[in-house]
Amino acid sequence: MISGANTGFMLLAASLVMLMTPGLAFFYGGLVGRSNTLTIMIQSFASMGITTILWFAVGYSLCFSGGANGIYGNFDYAFLRGVTVSSVYEPSHIPLVVLIAYQMMFAIITPALITGAFTNRVTFKSYLLFLVVWQLAVYYPFVHMFWGGGLLAHWGARDFAGGIVVHASAGFAALASVLYVGKRKFMDAPHNIPFIALGTGLLWFGWYGFNAGSELKVDDITSLAFLNTDLAASFAAITWLFIEWRAARKPHFVGLLTGAVAGLACITPAAGYVPIYASVVIGIAAGLVCYYAIQLKNRLKWDDALDVWGVHGVGGLLGIVLLGVFASTATNPAGGEGLIHGSAAFFGKQVAAGVGCSLYAFGFTYVMLHVLDRITPVRVGEDAESGLDEAMHGEAAYA
Repeated sequence: MISGANTGFMLLAASLVMLMTPGLAFFYGGLVGRSNTLTIMIQSFASMGITTILWFAVGYSLCFSGGANGIYGNFDYAFLRGVTVSSVYEPSHIPLVVLIAYQMMFAIITPALITGAFTNRVTFKSYLLFLVVWQLAVYYPFVHMFWGGGLLAHWGARDFAGGIVVHASAGFAALASVLYVGKRKFMDAPHNIPFIALGTGLLWFGWYGFNAGSELKVDDITSLAFLNTDLAASFAAITWLFIEWRAARKPHFVGLLTGAVAGLACITPAAGYVPIYASVVIGIAAGLVCYYAIQLKNRLKWDDALDVWGVHGVGGLLGIVLLGVFASTATNPAGGEGLIHGSAAFFGKQVAAGVGCSLYAFGFTYVMLHVLDRITPVRVGEDAESGLDEAMHGEAAYA
């Protein structure tokens, strides 16, 4: 029996998450220089195509079939074999194709997040290879272990909508990319702040589907995740605004927008597992910690161009840890008992899962780039770095 309400909501949620990838393209496109705008934007849109093909071929199957308590699924659903219009995802009473589409949108945006770290430095050919290999070896096992009945979910760790699966994995992979590829030869500044604002608005809007939709049905937890998402983003944005205002003596619009994204990343793993007050604390913590993570990055001279590690890596990992602090089975029985409720065990599992997965994403990405460099050059030539739109794609964002 299909639930019309759940099906309609999940189709809307999938559409919202899909919109986040073009939103990310505008967010990143505004943050880079004029002559590198199309290069960063095409990387997001390319993920929409390549990842969809990969998800159809093996992605969904490796994430959500077989492999109980394991690291990977199997190939039972490869090329969506056996999936019909009548197939039902029983826990939510929605067509299975809706779940497949919804989870595919997560797969699309996750590797696209990484591109902001190595902007202006990576060849398009190597990026396409990166896109495929990274998903196969990092994203798919993380999805299966948390959301596909795999090892970490069975152990007792939780990730409601992607603190580890999406944000920490992408953020620490971004840091590995920065350290491997090296610094930019030509440093550019944000060229279009309205683009950044548009991108942030699309991301924030889409994030309701990202977090509230991760309940996979319409109930009280769906509503909780929706409100927690907005509260954390708002408190993080204003926290960041005032910290930077004090430091720079002027209120920066880009700072407010970056703070909002940090809050969204941080609440993601906890949105459906923590009470409302906790989202306020998580939002303030995201604004503080992610802001100072970026200051540390600057001091260490890591050229993470668009602060993917500081916002998504640190924000996602912080959210996993704070979930271990504030989670309550009174709020959501599917979650856990956090540290403030007297359970050090759940907190320890969250810390261990967050740190372990982040280290794996970092280590694998660094080694993978080394191997890819033997197949095709990863870094563009120095002459091309000042204007990759023309040099690599033969196009220009502006006449």
